[in-house]
Amino acid sequence: MSSDQASPRLAYLLKHANLRISELTEKALLPYDISGRELGVLNVLNGREPGSQQHAAQRLGIDRTTMVALLDTLEDKGLVSRHPDADDRRRNVVELTEKGQNIVRWAGSAAAEAEQVFLRPLTEAAGQQLRESLQAVVARPDSSGQVRP
Repeated sequence: MSSDQASPRLAYLLKHANLRISELTEKALLPYDISGRELGVLNVLNGREPGSQQHAAQRLGIDRTTMVALLDTLEDKGLVSRHPDADDRRRNVVELTEKGQNIVRWAGSAAAEAEQVFLRPLTEAAGQQLRESLQAVVARPDSSGQVRP
């Protein structure tokens, strides 16, 4: 293998694929003043009844401190609001603002276009197979033994 060829090692390929999709996504999100990670949080909150910070952090697989920092940033941008749960004052409820809902729609479309650019070297069938294969790899059993992404 020449020095200018990519390594066939899976870890190398996944790392560099992630770098490439992240680069494309971050560039696509610049006009919306959010990062890919912030869009991930907004997507978790979108279309659901107001949920807790803890639940959103668990769905994203991030720690509580990181989640608080992300929500602070999103709240400063006017994209989410937080307030104590009426039934449990120890629990903060998080929901999208109207501006947040708009950003999810617009930035989500921009991120989808970035994915299309990323997958352009593949056929449509190969792109779908890549998605399905990665979903199978990242799926993990929950406490009941059922596989969940």
